[in-house]
Amino acid sequence: MAGYPVLLHTAIDARDCRGLAEFYRRLLGLHYREGEEPPTDGSLDDADWLVLVDDDGGRVVTVQRKADTAPPTWPSEAVPMQMHMDFKVPSVEELERHRIHAEQLGATLLYDRSADAGEPLYVLADPAGHPFCLLVQ
Repeated sequence: MAGYPVLLHTAIDARDCRGLAEFYRRLLGLHYREGEEPPTDGSLDDADWLVLVDDDGGRVVTVQRKADTAPPTWPSEAVPMQMHMDFKVPSVEELERHRIHAEQLGATLLYDRSADAGEPLYVLADPAGHPFCLLVQ
């Protein structure tokens, strides 16, 4: 009997490939796949596909350049989300710390449900406008 497919990574479209990759790298403590680090010689960064990996080299998130992408307008459906990611944290204190950190990296707060006793959460948008959630689990 054959096994099941395994998720390799989540790919996100962005006008600024390096900028969004850098946001998720810093937010999640990831690393660039070998050879995909930002140029250090002052040359222009023309990356159109970047892979972010965890400490073990496992793929987590990829970002691809898509010049004509439109940011989602959540909660409006004028430009619907195609996907979103949920990131769990262990406590309300960590929820606050990670929200502040995300905002310092360029995220925008879209929805605050941090006072919910059952499942405190924030919905934020990354710098390209893609919504994601930070929640206590």
